[in-house]
Order: sequence, then structure tokens, then C-alpha cells
Amino acid sequence: MLIIPAIDLRAGKCVRLVEGRLDRETVYSDDPVAVARLWEDQGARWLHVVDLDGAFTGEPKNWEMIRGILSAVRIPVQVGGGIRDMKVIEQLLDMGAARVILGTVAIINPGLVAEACSRYGESIVVGIDARNGKVAIEGWGVTAEKNALDLASEMKSLGIKRVVFTDIWRDGTLKGPNLAVVEEVARSTQLKIIASGGVSSLSDLRALKAMEPLGVEAVIIGKALYQGAINLRDALEITSEELEGQVC
Repeated sequence: MLIIPAIDLRAGKCVRLVEGRLDRETVYSDDPVAVARLWEDQGARWLHVVDLDGAFTGEPKNWEMIRGILSAVRIPVQVGGGIRDMKVIEQLLDMGAARVILGTVAIINPGLVAEACSRYGESIVVGIDARNGKVAIEGWGVTAEKNALDLASEMKSLGIKRVVFTDIWRDGTLKGPNLAVVEEVARSTQLKIIASGGVSSLSDLRALKAMEPLGVEAVIIGKALYQGAINLRDALEITSEELEGQVC
């Protein structure tokens, strides 16, 4: 199972939100590029970068910072936040992003997801952010009348192989992941799952790792790393045997 550090960008800074709320923001660094290098130096195999300004406004805003991160590290980076047209997808992939994460557009324009999958295969990932089982979009500010499991199944039918699944009520809270829901999504869809939200301890990682046979291939960690609740090297030790020789 891959451990993927998160770098959330807002106004050019590395921040974390609680439950996606702007009024509960903590700034962890004025230099996200240095943070990216730090996680790479500590052994991270992937990075997860989200343009929060983009997620809230509908178009990426932190282009220079994203470009800086992609140029600064050698490991693959997946990028999300406000990506709602093919031109932006192409720009990010051309800049060096290994994967592009589509969120709101999966609800408002699923045809674009299908087209992107046709062109770029597994470089396209859908982010499914759930609040009480329903999909949240537009920076989590709007809850759609769409069940998260239904959306996952629809995206699979369009060619998506992998989803980032986030339980919003757990995100940034350090209360532990919603293991039952992660398992339900994995079992129901048989998609590759990147779990996100609430991870706070090595015990949480072990519990998610036990779901690898179901398709839970990775976990995104944010606040727990920044607050020191989890040491990245310790987290990587848990998965080192499985990562040896693995190509993702």
C-alpha cells in the first residue's frame, strides 16, 4: 500500500482545512515546494497536490506553485482542484503531472471524464468526496443529490480505474478513517481505491493495509504528517515489503 503525503495549496501556501472549511484553516508552510522536497527526501513515492483555490473557484489558481513542485521532485505527482475542462487536463499532464484528479466535473460533465479516460487512460482519476453518503462538489461547498457509490459505479462504466475516496467529516480531524465506508466502496465497485480523510495513527494505516486485497492500494495523509502524529518514515516501514518491486 502506498503512502501519499498531501500538499494542499491556498494562496500559494501549504495549508490544511478541517472538513473542507475555509474558516478552519491552518498554514503549515509558505514554501510548498520545500515541503514537496521534504516528503520526497523522507521516502515518499507519490505526492498528492490539491489546488484549494481552484476547487472553490472552478479553475486552477496556483499554477506557478504546481509547476514548481512538479519541477522540484522526481517522484510522480497527482494533481486536483478545479479541473473542469480538457485544456487544463492537457496542461497539467504536459507540465509533468502523473495523474489528474477530476472531482466536480464527474457530476456536471461526465462526458468529459469519458473523453479524458479515452485519451489518457489511468492518468485520469476521479475524486469522490462524500458527506453522509452523498457526493460533495465545488470545494465541498455543495452537496449533490448523488450517492457516492452510484457515482463510483458510473465512473467505472466510463473507463475510470481508480478513485480517491474522501470522507469529508473525517478530513483534517485526526479522528481516524471511516473504515466501514472505505471497505464498502472497495467491495461494491472493485475499483482501485486511494483512501483519504482522518488518518491519525499507524494503527489506522495497518487497518487500511488490511484492505489491500479489496483494492485499497494507497492512503493519502495530510494533517497527521504536518502535526507530527505520524512520522512518514515509520509509515513507509509498514508498507515497505509490499512496495518492493511494485510498479504503480
